Amino acid sequence: MTAPALRVRGLKKRYADPEGGTRLVVDVPRLDVAAGEVVGLVGESGSGKTTLLHLVSGVLAADEGTIEVAGEPMTGRGEAERDRLRARHVGYVFQTFNLLPGLTALENVELGMSFRPGVAHARATAKAALERVGLADRLRHRPDQLSVGQQQRVAIARALAGRPALVLADEPTASLDRRHAEACLDLLLGFVAETGSALLLVTHDPAVEARLARVERLAAPVGAAS
Repeated sequence: MTAPALRVRGLKKRYADPEGGTRLVVDVPRLDVAAGEVVGLVGESGSGKTTLLHLVSGVLAADEGTIEVAGEPMTGRGEAERDRLRARHVGYVFQTFNLLPGLTALENVELGMSFRPGVAHARATAKAALERVGLADRLRHRPDQLSVGQQQRVAIARALAGRPALVLADEPTASLDRRHAEACLDLLLGFVAETGSALLLVTHDPAVEARLARVERLAAPVGAAS
């Protein structure tokens, strides 16, 4: 049996507050995303959606609970081990793109692939990913030479080039107009369908939500202060 792309149980994360106490920002009893499944994640501001993505990707360490990505535990590991697991199994489309300004589109995607073990022909794969998102004529352009929509395409190509088991997307259409938002979503859905990656996508956009077969609502934690 194939392991799910994501399995979360009893997950909690707290932050310190100015009064010296702690505030519960993520409280997710259970979340499963099957291999190849597309799941939208919605909720009010303050419900911890971005923090949840950071926990799933290993950018942050959980306080309680377990996270498994492609059958491997993300929780209970040190930062370096989480980084290696993220490189093997997770692609991340950040809301702010997180492209390195001094690198070309091709170099940004290639650098992202360099952290994935066992990837051969990284440059050719990075070029193919950029061609797949319609940027064959922008390989040598730096981020400041690209439109916002083109920068988002580079970010998508970087996240998906290595065919990760799980793709995380944090409001990928938030900074785009409607036409480019639709194009961005088309690319994400088409790409994960091709690669068999699972997709967990945070959105506030009802038009995006309407296109997703499964949507999970994340509620703000009850009794958040402690």
